[in-house]
This record gives sequence, structure tokens and C-alpha cells, in this order.
Amino acid sequence: MYVMARKKKVKRFQAVQAVKELARERLGAPPAEKIVIEKKKKPEKYKPTLDTLLRDP
Repeated sequence: MYVMARKKKVKRFQAVQAVKELARERLGAPPAEKIVIEKKKKPEKYKPTLDTLLRDP
């Protein structure tokens, strides 16, 4: 038994992709995203209450 290869699906023209391709050719690829590392966590807004201090050993 022989199985015929399937035909590739024809992609529709999308203007957005065409514009992006042209921009990449002219300007080059966009820079990779930078991972932002949080340097400091925000300090607690209020001091812990006596109740919370007694609960947490």
C-alpha cells in the first residue's frame, strides 16, 4: 500500500508579517529582551503588630 504525501496548506497573505519582514531586512533583528532582576523588594508598609509577632515563632 502506498500513501500519497499531503499537499502543503497555502498560507494567506498577512500584511503584518510582510511589514515585519521588511523592517528586519532594513533595520536588523530587534534586540533580545533583557531579564530584569528585582534588586530590592519593597519594604513592608507597616510594622508587624504584636499579634503577628506572637503567632510566628
